[in-house]
Formats: sequence, C-alpha cells, structure tokens
Amino acid sequence: MPTTVQDSGIGNQLKALIRLQHVDSRIDQLEQMRGDLPEEIRDLEDEKTGLETRISNLKQEEKENEVKNRQATLAIKDSESLIKKYEEQQLQVRNNREYDALTKEIEAQKLRIQEANQEIETMKQTESLNALAIEEAEKRHEELSAILDTKKKELNDVLSDTQAEQKELEAKRSEAEEAVDKRYLRAYQRLRSRVRDGRALVPLLRGAASGYSVPPQRQVEIRQRNRIVACEHTGRIIVDHELFEETIAELEGSL
Repeated sequence: MPTTVQDSGIGNQLKALIRLQHVDSRIDQLEQMRGDLPEEIRDLEDEKTGLETRISNLKQEEKENEVKNRQATLAIKDSESLIKKYEEQQLQVRNNREYDALTKEIEAQKLRIQEANQEIETMKQTESLNALAIEEAEKRHEELSAILDTKKKELNDVLSDTQAEQKELEAKRSEAEEAVDKRYLRAYQRLRSRVRDGRALVPLLRGAASGYSVPPQRQVEIRQRNRIVACEHTGRIIVDHELFEETIAELEGSL
C-alpha cells in the first residue's frame, strides 16, 4: 500500500476500516480466551488414534502368533510321529544304505523339532512383550480419554459463554468488510496476517502510533482524515485518535 492515497470517500473508508479492525480485535480476544485448548485437543486426539492403531496391531499380532504356535506344536507332534516311524523302520532295513537314508530323515525331523521349539520360545517372549505393551498402551489410552473429556468440557464451557457474542461479531464483521473498498481490504488483510497482534490499523496517540513516533507533517495528514497513511516502520494504517474513538463508540452502541 502506498504511504498516502487520495480518495474523495477516504473518510468513510477510514471509518469502515476502524470498524473492521475493532470487530476483528474483539474476535481475536474471544479466540484467546480459548487459549491453546483446540490445538491441545487435536494433539490428544491424534495421540489417542495412534494408540488405538497400535493396540489393534499388537492384538492382531497376538492372534497371528497363536496360529503360528499351534502350527509349530502340530509340526513337533508330526515330526515326533515320523521319528518313531523311521526308528521302527530302521529295525527292518536290509542294508546300510536304507539305514543311512532313514537316519537322515530322523535327523531332518529332529532339526524341524528344534526349529519349531525355537519359534515357540520366540513367540512366548514376543507374547510377553506384547502383553506389556498392550497394557501400557491401554492405560495411556484411558488417561487420554479422561484428559480429553476435561479439555473438551473446558472448551465447551468457553464456547457456550462466548457463542452468542461470537455469532453477533461475525455478522458485524461481514457488514464491516462489505463497506471496505476491495483494494484497501486486501491491504488490510495482508497487514493482519503479517503483524503479531493482528492490529493492521492503529490510532495516533500523543504523536505516536504502535510505539513509533509520527513526524508532525504526517500527524497533520492523519488528522485531516482525507488520506490513508501507513506507518513508515510497521506498515500499519494510522488513523486520527478522535475518529477512532468516535467510530468505536458508534459501533459499540450497535453491539
């Protein structure tokens, strides 16, 4: 936005911008009352969802391990049965070649039993770790549910206290926004997003605006109310203090 702008209707635009800024500041105050509650609730809900996924995955892994454990147990029984069968056949072999072949089969089944037992032992350890992980996750999930209930109640209490005012302010904001020329509105919105406190428009008070001194010539231009003057340091729109107070008083009377 240029430092000064000539416009025959600039006085009306200044008042419209003051109204818009005042309503926006009131809305900002309501949002500040909510504090970090909305963000905290979102973070807690995300953590809760993550825990639910983790618990579900761990329980699914438990089911899969149960199936694997049954399969390994059956494999052991099958191998033991085969070993017994092969040992009986060894008593009936007619030559060393047949005996050696059965011996290899017996060794293969013993190896199969060893591997199955190792798998069962590993699954037992995993089962123990999973049970502990599920217990901890479910405990944290319960804690989160309680915290979330408290946070949501706090937020609902704030919202219920401010809901009517918020609705009225939003309506007033729409009215105020419609009265501002689009080029000034775009500049105002850019300023609002850039400054930390959301004040794109500030009053001239005792020769200064938002903490910065305003040159005497600029002060005269501001008091004439026929130009839009921006602060050389911050870019904020500076308006005459009396106009600022008058406009806000009129607006407050309608709220």
